[in-house]
Amino acid sequence: MTQKPANTTWTLILASIGSFIAALDVVVVSTALPTLQSHLHASLSDLEWTINGYNLAFACLMLTGAALGDRFGRRRVYAGGLVVFSAASVGAALSGNVGTLITFRALEGLGGAAVLPLTLALISDAFPVEKRGAAIGIWGGVTGMGVSCGPLVGGALIQGASWQWIFWINVPIGLAVAALTMSKVRESYGPRPQLDLVGLVLIVAGMFGLTWAPVRAPSIGWGNAEVITSLLVGAAFVGAFLAWERRAPHAMVPLHYFRIREFTTANFVIFFQFMSLIGTLFMLTQLLQVGMGYGALGAGVRILVWAGTPVVIAPAAGLLADKIGNKPFMVLGLFMQGTGLIWLAAVTKAGVGFPTLVGPLVWSGVGTAMCFPTVANAVTSAVPVEDTGVAAGTNNALRELGGVFGVAILSAVFAHNHGAYTSHAAFIHGFKPAIYVAAVMCALGWIWALAAPSKSAVAVTRAAVHQQKPAFAASATGEAG
Repeated sequence: MTQKPANTTWTLILASIGSFIAALDVVVVSTALPTLQSHLHASLSDLEWTINGYNLAFACLMLTGAALGDRFGRRRVYAGGLVVFSAASVGAALSGNVGTLITFRALEGLGGAAVLPLTLALISDAFPVEKRGAAIGIWGGVTGMGVSCGPLVGGALIQGASWQWIFWINVPIGLAVAALTMSKVRESYGPRPQLDLVGLVLIVAGMFGLTWAPVRAPSIGWGNAEVITSLLVGAAFVGAFLAWERRAPHAMVPLHYFRIREFTTANFVIFFQFMSLIGTLFMLTQLLQVGMGYGALGAGVRILVWAGTPVVIAPAAGLLADKIGNKPFMVLGLFMQGTGLIWLAAVTKAGVGFPTLVGPLVWSGVGTAMCFPTVANAVTSAVPVEDTGVAAGTNNALRELGGVFGVAILSAVFAHNHGAYTSHAAFIHGFKPAIYVAAVMCALGWIWALAAPSKSAVAVTRAAVHQQKPAFAASATGEAG
């Protein structure tokens, strides 16, 4: 039976909106942290959990969402994930205490884990490889719009209505996109006829252990037995997962893809970039409110100079990456993101005015916007089109894991340097060293970006991948940069 042609326009629009609301939800809650602290009597640990509860489920289940889409249909699972996300948003909006809110945030993450990796899989199925960079650039711009609009939307809703509306807004969008997806997007499947159930259990357990540790560390300390045990158990389960995948009849993640430099370097780039990005976002939204005294709406407007850059830069970066390659954008992007954060930390002090922060925020934001879509393009283009769901799931799992570690590490640095919510000066005292550490995270990602292959080397390897040459596995390891 011949597969019907893809409706590329509808696929790009609906996949991008799904990514948009997932991004919006993280940032909207970040903007609301001071309000949640006041209205729900939340502690610093509680505030971290409103973000990390979402990210924990997101990171742990991302590969599971991709695998379910490959097995039961990406369109079907994507639409189902949006319905779960919308239902959990209703529960979050109706929460009367912080514990209930955290529970529904985790359920939102479960739905999001079925949404985000499949956005890239649906786009990759609809667009040929030579046009995919431009499509993913638009996807990245819309996703960036979720980040950029989040503080503004959150601030407007908090000041004009109530904090509950930051969750109610997800419901009509999510349900409408789910319905349109079922009617406008063609179905596609991965190449595996059966689910790798053993692999699913092992990777969920491993990711849970690795994410639980940084979530708990800020409140009980990195040297606590619970944190150390969680890291060791998580690493052991990931090791068992890798060992199982080498012999599994229908492996979730074909491990030979990690012998492709384009695939591996891009995955490490996104891990360190999001470690820096989400950790910085957590600190920056609070700097504008706690450290500088702006209201939620005022903070939302001002953060646009940093978070709004992907709307303009990401589509252009995606389009140009098809012509000159992904590596230049990853290298330059992480350099700009990291140096912008160093600049930001250097000029932030008690009594600083917002105009002083505009330069470093714009510089850093442009770098972030250059890197984000080109990483996604590199990962999905490095594998055969039928495995783009697996590639996107792996990439997004590492991205969310990086975000969880970023919030935990920067929170720990903030507390270690006697940062506090008691005054503007006390908050800034902890903010500065935390942002310097975020810049170091960018530097680690930049090293991986430098190791990425050149456009000419990528072309040779992609030809082997997409033609499924027998010598592919060997040639991937010898790829030159």
